[in-house]
Amino acid sequence: MTAFNFFYHSTQDLYPTFLHEQHHFDPHTVSIITIVLNIGAIVGGLFFGSLSEKIGRRVAIFIAALIALPVLYLWAFSTTPVMLAVGVFLMQISVQGAWDVIPVHLNEFSPDEIRATFPGLVYQLGNLLAAVNATMQASIATSHANNYGMAMAIVAGTVAVVIAGLILFNRERRVIALI
Repeated sequence: MTAFNFFYHSTQDLYPTFLHEQHHFDPHTVSIITIVLNIGAIVGGLFFGSLSEKIGRRVAIFIAALIALPVLYLWAFSTTPVMLAVGVFLMQISVQGAWDVIPVHLNEFSPDEIRATFPGLVYQLGNLLAAVNATMQASIATSHANNYGMAMAIVAGTVAVVIAGLILFNRERRVIALI
């Protein structure tokens, strides 16, 4: 969950700052691109959530996380608002595609005795450990001439690979409802 929290927060939290500070976009342009970011997140969550029912949770998370890698350049290093919007839309399909499968995946492999508390506890511990993310990315960016794109790409790319690798070692126990 630490890796997932880094993935989510490394691609969203400083993106408006990146657009404003590095690209000097006006607030309206930043808002429009941020709206596109959120639409991509919704699309990714719906698509990969549905796909995980067919191909399994681990495979869906693996594919979603790896989609981030070819999208990194477009998302972090484009220079026009349109290309950055395309990049952030695709990146959020990847991020939320992986993220939206996690709650059911955690519930499915949680021991029955602690199923009510395990997913929330694991999520919050991951959040605690990943809380350093925004400060870390901002520090990397400011030490490299305010290059937020580079800082975000380093963290998001690294974490995408970590998630794809770790999820392969996870177990999967899909629960099929008999309704």
